[in-house]
Amino acid sequence: MRSMKYILKRILQMILTLFILVTILFFLFRVVPGDPVSMYIDSGLDKESQELLLKQYGLDKPLLEQYIIYIKSMLRGDFGNSFQYGKPAITVIGERFWNTLVLMITSLAISLCIGVFGGALLAWKRGTKIDTVGTILVLAVRCAPVFWTGMLFLSIFAFKLKLLPLGGMNTPGTNFVSLYDKFFSADFLKHLILPALTASLYSAATPLLVMRSSMLEVVKEDFIELVRAKGVKEKKILYKHAMRNALLPVITVFAVQAGFAIGGSVLIETVFRWPGMGREIVLAVSARDYPLAQTAFFLIGTMTALFNLIADVLYAYLDPRVVIN
Repeated sequence: MRSMKYILKRILQMILTLFILVTILFFLFRVVPGDPVSMYIDSGLDKESQELLLKQYGLDKPLLEQYIIYIKSMLRGDFGNSFQYGKPAITVIGERFWNTLVLMITSLAISLCIGVFGGALLAWKRGTKIDTVGTILVLAVRCAPVFWTGMLFLSIFAFKLKLLPLGGMNTPGTNFVSLYDKFFSADFLKHLILPALTASLYSAATPLLVMRSSMLEVVKEDFIELVRAKGVKEKKILYKHAMRNALLPVITVFAVQAGFAIGGSVLIETVFRWPGMGREIVLAVSARDYPLAQTAFFLIGTMTALFNLIADVLYAYLDPRVVIN
C-alpha cells in the first residue's frame, strides 16, 4: 500500500514537472529575439495573404490565448504543424526520436554495466595496479571530447580496419518492412556499434567513479566484516552484499545523466551521421520553428522524467526505508 502511494506521488510530481516544462518552453521561444513570420511568409505577399497565413498557424492571437490553445491541443495529442515542413510536428520528429532513443538507451545500458561492475571492481581492488590504471583510463576517456573519441574510433575501425560502417543508420537502399525489422537487423546493429560505444564510454565515467566511491564506504561497514567472518566467498560478498548497498547513489546520478545523454546526443549524431533528433532540434531552433522545437524538447523532458521515475522506483526497491519516509 505504501509502495503504491509512493509511486503515485512520484507520477503526480512527474506530471507537474512536465506541465511546468511545457509552459516554460512555450513562453521561452516567444520572448527570444526574432520572428518566425519573416522566415516563412514571403514579404512579396499582399497583406491579406500574410494575415491568412498568420491565422493558419495561430500567430494572430494574443500570447495568452495561444498558450491556452496550445495546452488544450497537447492534451488531445496535437502538437501543431511544423512551420518548415508543413506537417504535424510529432510526425516530423517521431521517427528521429525513435532513432535517438534506441541509440541512447543502448549506450546508457552499456555505460551502466561498465559503471556498476567496473566501479565495484576498482573499489574491491583498491590500491592495486588495476585500481590505478583503471581510474586513469576512465578519467582520460571522460576528459576527451566525445566528438574526438568518435572520430578516433571511425579512423581505426572504419577507415583503417574497415570492420564497421563509416556512419549512418543503415546501408543506403536498404528497405525494412517494420520497426522491429529495422532496429533488430544485422545491418542496423553493425551501424549501431560505434556511436553506442562512443556514447557509452563517455557516459560510463560518472557512474563508475560514484560506484567506486560508494563501494569504498560500504566495504568499511560492520556487516561486510560479519559476512566475511561467516566464511562467505569474496565474490559473493562483492556481488550480493556490497554492490546492492552501493548502488543507491549510482541510480540517482544515472537518472540525471540519462536526461543529459538524450538531450546532448547532437555531437554523436553529427559525427556518425545518425539521423536522430539532436540535429533536428538545432535546425528547428535556428529556424524558429516553434511547434517542432517545442515537441522535441517536450519528448526529451518526458524521457528524462521517466528515467527519474524509474530511478525512484528502483531506489525504493533497493532501500525500502525510502517508502516509509
